[in-house]
Amino acid sequence: MLDIKFLRENPEIVKQNIRNKFQDAKLPLVDEVIALDKENREIKQEVEALRARRNKLSKEIGGLMAKGEREEAEKVKAQVSADAGRVNELSEREKEVEARIRQIMMTIPNIIDPSVPIGKDDSENVERERFGEPTVPDFEIPYHTEIMEKLHGIDLDSARRVAGNGFYYLMGDIARLHSAVLAYARDFMIDRGFTYCVPPFMIRSDVVTGVMSFAEMDAMMYKIEGEDLYLIGTSEHSMIGKFINTINKEEDLPYTLTSYSPCFRKEKGAHGIEERGVYRIHQFEKQEMIVVCRPEESPMWFDRLWQNTVDLFRSLDIPVRTLECCSGDLADLKVKSVDVEAWSPRQKKYFEVGSCSNLGDAQARRLGIRVVGEGGKKYFAHTLNNTVVAPPRMLIAFLENNLNEDGSVRIPEVLRPYMGGKSVIK
Repeated sequence: MLDIKFLRENPEIVKQNIRNKFQDAKLPLVDEVIALDKENREIKQEVEALRARRNKLSKEIGGLMAKGEREEAEKVKAQVSADAGRVNELSEREKEVEARIRQIMMTIPNIIDPSVPIGKDDSENVERERFGEPTVPDFEIPYHTEIMEKLHGIDLDSARRVAGNGFYYLMGDIARLHSAVLAYARDFMIDRGFTYCVPPFMIRSDVVTGVMSFAEMDAMMYKIEGEDLYLIGTSEHSMIGKFINTINKEEDLPYTLTSYSPCFRKEKGAHGIEERGVYRIHQFEKQEMIVVCRPEESPMWFDRLWQNTVDLFRSLDIPVRTLECCSGDLADLKVKSVDVEAWSPRQKKYFEVGSCSNLGDAQARRLGIRVVGEGGKKYFAHTLNNTVVAPPRMLIAFLENNLNEDGSVRIPEVLRPYMGGKSVIK
């Protein structure tokens, strides 16, 4: 959410940013919120003046009564009563105006970083850098669920009977591999100085609207019927929500946290749910990282965060690349975003396994995450998040890149302690 003062003083910058995100339907909202903001300030001024006059007239009434000038006193009382009615009327309008201003301000997209490439959708994202040499073996690589099924590691049919499409049973060594990857990712991030956390897996509506746009909320979140609770789509939501309505000491920053959680997503929209695979599903587990920091430090932390994911995948011998998200592919709260994509030898292309985002002060402004700086001055923190690893999507890259011709799967050395010393799954 933008600062209303910034929008008031820079309407053309805000409008151009909307155009850069190809959301021209939102352009009229800028003029509407400016007009509402002007009305709101005028209301406040009139209410303040009426209250000041009421205080003055109330004193006059006492003086007139003391002099026995009852008729004059009644006239003044009538004026006080009329002013009180006008204050009530204005106060009601003020609530309406402020509610509409907040609704609009939560709809207008955040100002993107100047380095973000301009483009309509994810087809115009820009490759930045490759890490590791992508290779294709001289034998055919089956679809990932076929690899798992041959290793007795997945049961989709039972999951459909129990829960429907978008769910799975992981079994045996594949289930163990899934947990091993998460445990390794947890320790990897702890070794990099992040504090490990297991957060609540449900959050209230004020946290949901604080961490994401209304469009994202509708497409992703599962609501708990009869309660003000939502299942989290990623632990970032719960982790950033940890700081809601807090005032933090500048010297305590940055907060660097890594968290484990299950994630639940509707996956509503064009992509849909995969019937055979486990790439796009309703339920999965994830290791996440978040940072709450000073504004001037967020670009540095952004680069550190995506590099962590690259380094983790490279430690497992999986080639990856970074992809800069273009303006039209950025969610409304994001300033800048980079996707990390892993190499798929079967598809002979890269696919997304993680996303790193700098949200500036958008989430902090919505959630009230403030920092006390030098001289007691308060300001909004910057927040960032990034995927460490998200099985089972990561398992697709792992299995394809470590598959042997006989159908067995190599276990990289760093994972073997988490797999009971196994070097191969047969």
